[in-house]
Amino acid sequence: MSSLGDTSVLFDLDGTLVDSEPNYYEANRQTLAEHGVPDFTWAQHERFVGISTLDTVALLKERYGLRPSVRELLATTNRRYLELARTSTHAYPEMRKFVELLAGEGVPMAVASGSSPEAIEAILAGTGLGAYLPTVVCADEVARGKPAPDVFLEAAHRLGTAPADCVVLEDAAPGAAAAHAAGMRCIAIPYIAAQSGAPEFATADLLLRGGQTEFTARAAWEWLVRSASTTVR
Repeated sequence: MSSLGDTSVLFDLDGTLVDSEPNYYEANRQTLAEHGVPDFTWAQHERFVGISTLDTVALLKERYGLRPSVRELLATTNRRYLELARTSTHAYPEMRKFVELLAGEGVPMAVASGSSPEAIEAILAGTGLGAYLPTVVCADEVARGKPAPDVFLEAAHRLGTAPADCVVLEDAAPGAAAAHAAGMRCIAIPYIAAQSGAPEFATADLLLRGGQTEFTARAAWEWLVRSASTTVR
């Protein structure tokens, strides 16, 4: 058992462990441009942060009246994203330090993400984080994506940890809502600072309104220690 007792830590991937949203934006932008929507902006993309790729392309198809099927759009977008992910995805330095710190303390960890299995594998391999995070659950493996709690509950199940003993790190409102619905504690690190006032973030146990600029591995560890010591069993 780690020094945190029964605590396990579940990480969202995109925008939490790694800064991959620019790649998702570019993949979506290229797909839309191919189908006659040339002016998709970053501001428009922001409303899809934290939503699975499958749900995103379904919403884009409906919003813009795209003719290909959701399956075809998903395949195209994933292919473009993977090309970008393999070469231009970087882990946040303090997040990397936090993962390494947790690993050194023997804390069970998992990734619970709305990305495709291929995208998750490419990013974890490319950043080297996969060596610390062998347990991975993606939205494709559960019935419902975030804000439903399914992906986090499945991650806890695979780690053999009770939901109440899990702490989730999330950057997006749907993920914070999913953690709350799962009965898990949550450290919220909003990717888009302007969205930090969203009601979903109000359910987080620790909200860093400034996002990654406020996150440090040492402070997060100290919060975990305090949180573990006050958790009623």
